[in-house]
Amino acid sequence: MIPRLPVKVFVLKHALPFRSSFSSVCRVGFVFFAVFWSVAAQPVYAEEVAAGPLDTALLRNVMTSALHFLQPRTLESHTSRTFCLWGLDGLTAIDPALSIDEVQQAPQKPATLRLSMAQHSLTEVSEPGENDLGAWVGIVVSAMGTAWQQSATLRTAGREALLQSFFDELFNHLDPYSRYVGPAPAIVDRSARTGSDANVGLTLSHENGAVVVSAINANGPAWAAGVNLGQHLLAVDGRSTRGQEIGTIEDWLNGAAGSHISLTLADPGRRHAVLRLTRAVVPPQTVFSYTRGHLAVLRITAFSTETAEELSQYLDQAMQDPKLSGLVFDLRGDRGGVLQQAVTATALVLDRGVAVVTKGRDPKANHIWAVQGGDMTHGLPIAVLVDGRTASAAEIMAAALADHRRAVVIGSSTLGKGLVQSIGQMPNGGELFVTWSRVLAPLEWPLQGLGITPQICTSRGEAALEKQIQALAQGTVLDRDAIRASRAVRYPVAVSRILDIRRNCPAAIGTDADLQAAQTILQKPNDYRTALEAIPDDLGDNAP
Repeated sequence: MIPRLPVKVFVLKHALPFRSSFSSVCRVGFVFFAVFWSVAAQPVYAEEVAAGPLDTALLRNVMTSALHFLQPRTLESHTSRTFCLWGLDGLTAIDPALSIDEVQQAPQKPATLRLSMAQHSLTEVSEPGENDLGAWVGIVVSAMGTAWQQSATLRTAGREALLQSFFDELFNHLDPYSRYVGPAPAIVDRSARTGSDANVGLTLSHENGAVVVSAINANGPAWAAGVNLGQHLLAVDGRSTRGQEIGTIEDWLNGAAGSHISLTLADPGRRHAVLRLTRAVVPPQTVFSYTRGHLAVLRITAFSTETAEELSQYLDQAMQDPKLSGLVFDLRGDRGGVLQQAVTATALVLDRGVAVVTKGRDPKANHIWAVQGGDMTHGLPIAVLVDGRTASAAEIMAAALADHRRAVVIGSSTLGKGLVQSIGQMPNGGELFVTWSRVLAPLEWPLQGLGITPQICTSRGEAALEKQIQALAQGTVLDRDAIRASRAVRYPVAVSRILDIRRNCPAAIGTDADLQAAQTILQKPNDYRTALEAIPDDLGDNAP
């Protein structure tokens, strides 16, 4: 029986004051290709157009929900007026013939908001109070409705493009990671986080004419039932798999959650057995394991809702090897995911301590994430591989293990995404991702822009790496000053300072040298301890 997660994660809310904070990761932008009128073309007015109706009630619901969600959560405070003026520029982004202008009619009086098309005024309205959310939403929806009637370009783009462009323009004024995701891509995003179709969690391939189990999702029914890699799948619900395409067999495996399925399996050269399983919605697998000598390499590709559970199962499996001498967590290319999963995954190999601190304007965003009693490996040496694509939750895990001297980080400077997003469901099925907190590593430095400076840098070339390995044998970490300088940073920090620190170990895509360096260091206990000690051991010892 595989144990459940043997850890405790404590969240201490409203933990103020903090000494510092930070933010960062790359935002997925949406680009809209609008059909632009010729400059010489004449404007088309309402009496010349038979426009289809715009669902203004839905627009109003989405806008109202969005602003209610945004206002208490953004890192800096903004008024309803500011949000709406930013977003209204989205009309011009789709059709440049449209324009929104503020006109100050007289001192001490409200400004007038004017919607024009090709310099022809379509409508004017006096601005309401700065934070009269309902009135400002009404102005936005009315302007969209009028523009919809006048602009064929807008109607060609469609309602969803209208919403997308509004939020794109709004979020362009905030941070790189806050965004609106429309209904269709939101479904894909949710599936990536939680899974979609129900199945048994098997990946199949053809080998020498047989249908073979090539991967087993640790979250799925097949794993729990004891299905093994390399077994031949002979039949599904009595239907032979012989001569069938893999896609066809996968369709047989899919079905309603809770429905039953029978698999006929056999190890090569042995008699077959029939397993009866219950289909379940299985989140995409994010942890993959293999061995390298007496090391277990655990590659984590993302942090989904089940990543910590997967890692727990693979760690339990690895610990059955009496000759196991170390672990490698490969976080290269891991763009992050669910913050809580990064904390729980960290707790699996960290006895106690603060894993990460989050700080935002909304009191609900302020947490100290502390863990206790979770080291499944009893202090087994760990190396963490990172590269320039390692981001977000993956950086949180790597930083926590490094700051607690629980692992040696090897690779290059990471992306530096130190912002956490809160997700809001919109009435149309879309989602808002709003940055509401900055992230601090256990030693109180911000990941924002800075990223992680590894103890062993592999991005400066083979000769530089060899010098670092040789220095370890002599009890020295060549990059000690740069590592400690990175831990001394406090938010806010000048960009020039960040660039100076990151320049020491340039961000790069990982190579085989990362794993080779990990093998070398994990096999030499003294070198491993030397690398760990490059990290300051307390908050009073982090000056370079």
